Amino acid sequence: MAIKQTGDIAPNRLSSDQLSCEFADIAPLLDPTAAAAAASRCHYCYDAPCVQACPTQIDIPSFIRKIGNGNLKGAAMDILSANPLGGMCARVCPTEILCEGACVRNHQDAKPVAIGALQRHATDWAMAHDAVHWTRAPYSGRRVAVVGAGPAGLACAHRLAVAGHAVTIYDAHEKGGGLNEYGIAAYKTVDDFAQRELQWLMSIGGIELKTGIALGRDLTLDDLRKQCDAVFLAIGLAGVRALALDGEALSGVMNAVDFIEQVREAKDLTTVPVGRRVIVIGGGNTAVDAAVQSRKLGATSVTMVYRRGVEAMSATWAEREFARIQGVTLITQAKPVRFIGQAGTVAAVEFERTAGDGGIERLTLEADMVLLAIGQTLVAVGLDRALLTLDGNRIAVDAHMRTSLDNVWAGGDCAASSGIDLTVQAVQDGKLAAASIDAAFAPTAVKAA
Repeated sequence: MAIKQTGDIAPNRLSSDQLSCEFADIAPLLDPTAAAAAASRCHYCYDAPCVQACPTQIDIPSFIRKIGNGNLKGAAMDILSANPLGGMCARVCPTEILCEGACVRNHQDAKPVAIGALQRHATDWAMAHDAVHWTRAPYSGRRVAVVGAGPAGLACAHRLAVAGHAVTIYDAHEKGGGLNEYGIAAYKTVDDFAQRELQWLMSIGGIELKTGIALGRDLTLDDLRKQCDAVFLAIGLAGVRALALDGEALSGVMNAVDFIEQVREAKDLTTVPVGRRVIVIGGGNTAVDAAVQSRKLGATSVTMVYRRGVEAMSATWAEREFARIQGVTLITQAKPVRFIGQAGTVAAVEFERTAGDGGIERLTLEADMVLLAIGQTLVAVGLDRALLTLDGNRIAVDAHMRTSLDNVWAGGDCAASSGIDLTVQAVQDGKLAAASIDAAFAPTAVKAA
């Protein structure tokens, strides 16, 4: 969705050269010497807590030992066998609360092993050298439809293809990748990495990607169930919550996810409009990505406002600290009550804030651009209501990602599985679903002619 150029929202805040610097890779690759030094800090723990903290259960001590021994292909095999999107996860995983947060080094010198950087070191090397390949099992005669080409759908499709099944992925966007392509800050995934990883993953064969096709508009769940032996729903949370406040329809008030998508898909960042004074409402990673990218595009001031305390924010401490270093101001315990307009354009936002004495005070912040990052919801178009949880905002699944409908599985953000909306958890959901689908086929699998 294009951002309307109203009020003081405009492109060309910074030059092309300045933007190239601002949106450069924030975590560049380790060189071999640095990687060897980082690997040497690992204790190769028995029953390693870092492995237990990884949703995809990558054998972290094993791949780090192999990096230390110079065996990058072996390290990449360890990673990608457990997580076929290990390259993206190395870039976007909140390692500070997962593997690195569990590292025993934290209790010794307060600095964990650089697991994320080492994972990227191995997977990037493997992609650059086309070093890791899988051999597909003989064609099983089974066909599976995967709806959604995000992390869950891609992981499921890859595992099913390895097992010899034919997979067709349908996605409503023009390109596959899901949030990896459209929903993550541009400075985290430079050089079109989401598409390069997608092409590597599909190179196994047996997977067909059909884009621009939406469930409920271009195809139905009933048709897919008739045409295929199994269906995996990985449709994400495509809806955006609204605050339902006065002035929310003013020009300059927009969804943070739309803003992030526009930045990600821009061929020329100088063409992306941004305000001078930006307010981002929300406390998650989407809010941080929107706030930081506003600063990087040239906004003079960016304020992130959250209705609860810091301890309740879903953005990790590392994300919050990164935003602070980038010049983003954080205000907590402040709830928006109305948007104030001038000539149809947002001019300020009024908040209620908890005062020191427990009372309520009013706070008004001027703004020409307001980005709403207050959560996303399931778009249930094309879904049977029997599939949904009681609140209607997720698809109900069991421990094997099976839904209440025969031969229909679901995973990723759209499913009520772990309750963790992370790329790495979506990958694990896709793996679990693929294993369950493959097991369902096993007793009566059709042999190749």
